[in-house]
Amino acid sequence: MKNHITDIKTVPQEILEKIKKIKHVALDMDGTIYNGSTLFPYTISFLNQLKQLGVTYSFLTNNPSKSISDYLKKLEHLGIPATEEEMYSSAVATIDYLKNNHPEVKKLFLLGTPSMIEQFENAGYISTKDSADDEPDALVVAFDMSLTYERLCRAAWWAKQGKLYLATNPDRVCPTDQPVVLVDCASIYACIETATGRKPDLVLGKPQKEMLDGILESKKLKPEEVAMVGDRIYTDMMMAYNAGAFGVLVLTGEATLDDAKNANPELDIILPSIKELGDLIEITHSK
Repeated sequence: MKNHITDIKTVPQEILEKIKKIKHVALDMDGTIYNGSTLFPYTISFLNQLKQLGVTYSFLTNNPSKSISDYLKKLEHLGIPATEEEMYSSAVATIDYLKNNHPEVKKLFLLGTPSMIEQFENAGYISTKDSADDEPDALVVAFDMSLTYERLCRAAWWAKQGKLYLATNPDRVCPTDQPVVLVDCASIYACIETATGRKPDLVLGKPQKEMLDGILESKKLKPEEVAMVGDRIYTDMMMAYNAGAFGVLVLTGEATLDDAKNANPELDIILPSIKELGDLIEITHSK
């Protein structure tokens, strides 16, 4: 595979030309800069490398389980200083979608963590109780590590009643460094579909190209000037493809090399980790 790079000295010139255009790196988080609670040893040096080269970066995550403030605290704990403007989650994308497309929606049944519910409440939404008498305007299903059977059944009930039904992200599992499978949002809404026959009206987050729109607008960038870096083909790389950005698959999370070989459309570049991307950006931006 010409786009699977194990030695940066062998990178085709056409790929180097694309990397040379990069002005901003949009980084997936879990599986890309850390795994669960473990920061990859090269992450800090990679971010410093980008700063020295004048390449800006932001953190994009499909994981809505934490509020933006909680994510910033986690990054700080890992040794990564970041600002609110550098963070964008699928929960924020869902809030933006509701505000822009359904301004009439005020009350939500939120199948999500307390941290995520706080993010929605801070944005002005009312979180309804687990009661048939507390009727929401819409249902939002997310990656919920605090999931209870009763709330799952209530979410299925509101889906069956025909409420506007959004899911925050299409991830099936969440990467982890622990000996467990973390069932993610897509697996939860698949359960609701099995019970009710209904799929979400819309699934937000990556691979929706809108996850990159805020970056493009605020930094006045063209899509080809942004590298979307992540460990998943069906979210990170598909978003890069949908948005016209340069997709960088790293093999430090979910996707394997076999997955990458079978990807359709063909991936822009496959690297062992973000470390190699930093070296390639340095090579192309130092000339």
